[in-house]
Amino acid sequence: MIYDCAIIGGGPAGLNAALVLGRARRSIALIDSNRPRNAVTHASHGFITRDGVTPAEFRRIAYEEVGRYPSVEHLQTEVVSIGKIESGFEVHDSSGLRVQARKLILATGVKEIFPEIEGLYPLYGKSLFNCPYCDGWELRDQPLVVVSEFPSVFHTAKLLLNWSKDLVVCTNGQASLSDDQKKRLQSKGIVVMEQPISAFVGQNGKLEYVRFADGTQVLRSGGFVAPKLVQSAPFGEHLGCERNELGGIRTDESGRTSIPGLYSAGDASYFMPSQLIFAAASGSRTATSVNMDLTEEDFE
Repeated sequence: MIYDCAIIGGGPAGLNAALVLGRARRSIALIDSNRPRNAVTHASHGFITRDGVTPAEFRRIAYEEVGRYPSVEHLQTEVVSIGKIESGFEVHDSSGLRVQARKLILATGVKEIFPEIEGLYPLYGKSLFNCPYCDGWELRDQPLVVVSEFPSVFHTAKLLLNWSKDLVVCTNGQASLSDDQKKRLQSKGIVVMEQPISAFVGQNGKLEYVRFADGTQVLRSGGFVAPKLVQSAPFGEHLGCERNELGGIRTDESGRTSIPGLYSAGDASYFMPSQLIFAAASGSRTATSVNMDLTEEDFE
């Protein structure tokens, strides 16, 4: 059997793409390894009618809805390679299964690489986060720390003033801020600390203080740590997709990549902002493009 479309990734982008294409009566293979990036998150926010939903509940509802459409087949397996064939694409999984499809959507998302700071992971998803729009409300008016080794830390600090005026900005030993930027932040009462961080200290998921390599300690109850984002899967690169300036898979406004018949949706293509509602919308848009292209091919 050759599916109309195979979708790699069962996050909000892949699931919404499967929903739209299932409703369009397209035969779909939705392939997912069930290892969501936001599994450690207690709740997801900013998605109307789903504000505060746990990632597990979101996936349960989504798979239940997608499963109502008989032309969508969910394959819980790990993809190891994808090849281009005459009829479209062939997907290989770790057990030797081969899935062929006319079109392919990469909704594989990204993975986060955090700075190696002791104590980060026990606190991550509880009092330390990476997205102010996702978790800023829960940390409002608290003494917060912002940790970033990237030039974007200046923008993040300005943004976080909407949620708290008590901010300490840390660059973890990197020269991420210009002298002018440091002065501008300090003029707003924001403390800037550029020395390396040795540890986040807290218990039961609650941050208590940040310890620096020079022995300095700063009391904080929560904050945001900026990760480096990289592709979760190498398939776009292996298939020869062009990259955008952020390192995501370059697409047109409809999700089409530089490879005919290959599409990308969600974080894999644009990297930021990393929110459920953006990814789901991207999946819907891309699925519409897939259906349109299949319709034109079949009609001709």
